Amino acid sequence: MPLKIATLSLLILYPIAWFAPLMRAGLLPIFGLSEISVITGLQSLWGSDVFLALTVTCFAIFAPYLKTVGLALVQWGLLDARAQPVLHTLGKFAMADIFLIALYITLAKGIGYATIEVAWGLYMFTACIVASLILSLLTERSLRHAD
Repeated sequence: MPLKIATLSLLILYPIAWFAPLMRAGLLPIFGLSEISVITGLQSLWGSDVFLALTVTCFAIFAPYLKTVGLALVQWGLLDARAQPVLHTLGKFAMADIFLIALYITLAKGIGYATIEVAWGLYMFTACIVASLILSLLTERSLRHAD
């Protein structure tokens, strides 16, 4: 039961993480910093690059959330356990956005004119992705022991 509750809690924590500030960024420290979240980043992308926005939306929103919903369905016996490989693949796609965010932060810091501070939302979003991965592994192990 704790495994099921932890998985269901991710369905609440993911939307919070999407709106939480991932970073504060600005041009030189004297101009102030703007908070950037997954949602504000997506809003900005939709205005400038629709293909990239669609890709990031899939990796940052849909992949982790669908994986978590699928995992919960498997845990509650509403989805066949044979769906685990598909859920595992969705989890890999969800990790791709963490890599992209880290890459963008590294690139922006290397420019020298931009100031970037990592905010608590990046840690929360990363924790949700990692927790989903761990819960997936624990679910897979519990299903193997049940057989």
